[in-house]
Amino acid sequence: MKLPMGNREMELGGETLGHLRESDDIRGNMPALRERLDEDGYLLIRGLHDVEAVKAARAIVLADLDARDQIDRSHPRDEAVIAEAGSGAFLGGRKAVTHTPEFLNVVEAPPLMDFFTDLLEGESLAYDYKWLRAVSTGTSTGAHYDVVYMGRGSHDLVTLWTPLGDVPYSKGPLAVLEGSQQLADIRETYGKMDVDRDHVTGSFSDDPIALIERYGGRWLTTEFEMGDALVFRMFTMHGSLTNTTDRFRLSADTRYQRADQPVDERWMGDEPIAHYAWSSGETVTMAEARERWGV
Repeated sequence: MKLPMGNREMELGGETLGHLRESDDIRGNMPALRERLDEDGYLLIRGLHDVEAVKAARAIVLADLDARDQIDRSHPRDEAVIAEAGSGAFLGGRKAVTHTPEFLNVVEAPPLMDFFTDLLEGESLAYDYKWLRAVSTGTSTGAHYDVVYMGRGSHDLVTLWTPLGDVPYSKGPLAVLEGSQQLADIRETYGKMDVDRDHVTGSFSDDPIALIERYGGRWLTTEFEMGDALVFRMFTMHGSLTNTTDRFRLSADTRYQRADQPVDERWMGDEPIAHYAWSSGETVTMAEARERWGV
């Protein structure tokens, strides 16, 4: 099966695209989960979220999209069929959605916060800003580290990627570059960038195969069912496959860290400032920056 990512196609099970390793076998063993997170840079955990809670959050997101004419009303709303004029949406910071009881009951549910407190070995907090996406047809995410967007606090921060619904390969699930957290040259250059400070476009590359040819490894992905989630570190290179369907891929990115560690102030508070200077003034292309860094 060939799957698209950006402007390239990769054969699932071939040399460039493989399967994420599941962590259900060690689900209740926190030391083993910490070791695997360090080893792989990610944890794929099936059924981490309560399915009924995810359904309720999904309904809130779809109602918001419908109210803004993004949903094709000739189909049941829950199918998330994109309206003719629908273009997708980034709903990050849209508190009318992301701070509803239904949404918070997924991403800040007490069992989930307990999970991160155990995983990170200390009382944990969630960033107040929530990243929420409705990914439309033909859209994929370029390869990047999260640290370039939120690296002013603890680098022990972790991302939780939560699909709000089933995500088969055709809807463009997340993909991780195998071994990318160990690429010292990238960590010491791109990984020290701050998009608001340096005014550099954020994605490291839009060519997934070129990264493999230069740095090795494979892209790893899977099909997600409602309730599944992926946890990964700030220096794990990731992106997404392309959504080739006529339906939105709904997903949330939320961040967690120990409460006793420094926090990136851009993402905390009642009204987080978020990115305040990234696209202001002259922006340096990633191609220019990579040439300067030699990566």
